[in-house]
Amino acid sequence: MNYYNEMVKIIDSLNGQKATLLLHSCCAPCSSSVIETLKDYFKITILYYNPNIEPDTEYEKRKEEQIRFIKELNADINFLDVPYENDEFKKISKGLENALEGGERCHKCYRLRLEKTALLAKEKNFTYFGTTLTVSPYKNSQVINEIGKILADQYHINYLYSDFKKHDGYKRSIELSKKYNLYRQNYCGCIYSKNNQKVKEKLSNS
Repeated sequence: MNYYNEMVKIIDSLNGQKATLLLHSCCAPCSSSVIETLKDYFKITILYYNPNIEPDTEYEKRKEEQIRFIKELNADINFLDVPYENDEFKKISKGLENALEGGERCHKCYRLRLEKTALLAKEKNFTYFGTTLTVSPYKNSQVINEIGKILADQYHINYLYSDFKKHDGYKRSIELSKKYNLYRQNYCGCIYSKNNQKVKEKLSNS
């Protein structure tokens, strides 16, 4: 399924009326082009829920960068902060510490973050929930959207399908990151991805 086209269909169905959207964001750089794409069609609240990120200093650094970007963007974007909850990520990743990047551990991580978004969207009466995760060429948009659909059915709330990397979305996020001098991390977030990155760097330098 072309999830970018599915998103366009949803936008067209709004008939020019802005719907409320709780948008999970993994980081400021990924949110940049996504917000640019959606801000004319949705009243956006950014949810920064990323219990996978370690250490806690890295988590705080990325969160503050997200807040700074929203302020500097000078658009009508709200921000919703929630507790760190790193223990929740450790629970769902137990036994998968050595899983390949992009595999089952990552899929469970997508589910953890999207489910929190869906629950909060339902609780706070948002019309839609969605995520910036599909802007990354390193994330499986098919899996992310399938999880979103399951959660939408489970919690009876609309999910915004997406594949934000399409139509140069990822390229645009890099351009906006440079424009706003955004901090771009060199690993996804969890300690396991950080260790994988160290191994890759060591091999490339050997």
